[in-house]
Amino acid sequence: MTAYELGPVVAERRVDRVAPDGSRAPVVVRFGRPHPDPLSPNGDWCCPHQVLGLGDEAVGAAFGVDSLQALLLSVHRVRLELAARAERASVKLDWLGLPDLGLTVEPHVTRP
Repeated sequence: MTAYELGPVVAERRVDRVAPDGSRAPVVVRFGRPHPDPLSPNGDWCCPHQVLGLGDEAVGAAFGVDSLQALLLSVHRVRLELAARAERASVKLDWLGLPDLGLTVEPHVTRP
């Protein structure tokens, strides 16, 4: 397994870990600044992320062909990771009562 460094944090979300008895504890999700992947021969990008307060706190990463794709894939991966970890720990996660902890955005376009 490769070790990644989080580097400068560009975004952070705090969610609540809700135990079966209703008690709450913080879970913090951090995203590092996307940067060129030094191991990529094609100029791909890497976006590191870290989850604190819900098991393994190692820094992970997602990769894309540019910085935006790496960031979006990192958010997607964290969303899936949080769901899996919460299920294993038999807890629920909450952020403003929103499904997917507000990590999935479906734009709504309204026209005048």
